[in-house]
Amino acid sequence: MTYEGVLKKMQTEIGDPIQYYLVFESSFLSLNQLLDKKIEINFVGYECLNCGKKKKIFRQGFCYDCFYASPAVGDWIMKPELSTAHLGIADRDLVYEEKVQLQPHVVYLAISSEVKVGVTRKTQVPYRWIDQGAEAAIPIVEVPNRYLAGITEVALKSHFSDKTNWRKMLTNEIINVDLFEEKIKVENLLPTEAKPFFAINDSTIVQLNYPVLTYPKKINSLSLEKTPNFEGRLIGIKGQYLIFEDGTVFNVRNSEGFVVRIEV
Repeated sequence: MTYEGVLKKMQTEIGDPIQYYLVFESSFLSLNQLLDKKIEINFVGYECLNCGKKKKIFRQGFCYDCFYASPAVGDWIMKPELSTAHLGIADRDLVYEEKVQLQPHVVYLAISSEVKVGVTRKTQVPYRWIDQGAEAAIPIVEVPNRYLAGITEVALKSHFSDKTNWRKMLTNEIINVDLFEEKIKVENLLPTEAKPFFAINDSTIVQLNYPVLTYPKKINSLSLEKTPNFEGRLIGIKGQYLIFEDGTVFNVRNSEGFVVRIEV
């Protein structure tokens, strides 16, 4: 069968294992059902996720003009500490920024390769952890806005990484750590404004299981711009990556805005 459409990040459902879907405008693919099967990915073109024009994608699924104009990709997205909506100050569009920034956010520790610290909106728990390929995660604080989450993350960055080593994550080189013990250690590292939100007695750790038949020992990243036609046997899905038998891995989220044709 043939499926064609604009790539967006894979949608997920909690399960054992996690369920993955590629959703197009008029169809969708249940990717778990394609494990151990050959699939072909063909690069067709571009379509900006913001303006819908057939323009070359610059970053995050947006063309160059939209990337530097849309409030959905302001600097505060990657650097929450730059959020200013709580002060009534706009970056690009205050109405949009208030909607996103002035809602509960969670700062967490996760194991995706090493222990990392991160920030997500409460509504994105546990999907943010899944997108990062985390094996396990534990909330540290739940705060009322993105700014407080951002300054908390900054305070912890000198003690924990804020990046996932995607190669280790995809080859399953994962350290074994007690996340609750790590959480206890951070109390004295928190900014004063965040300390009232620290739940010391909450030891809930979310464990995540991915649909992977076998992990490759070595991996190579697929770029559709360099390799516009690819065929391989799907052996796993983790984070936002498709993992193939020959060690090729495809980061779906990094290819948002690419129009593809998939043969299964």
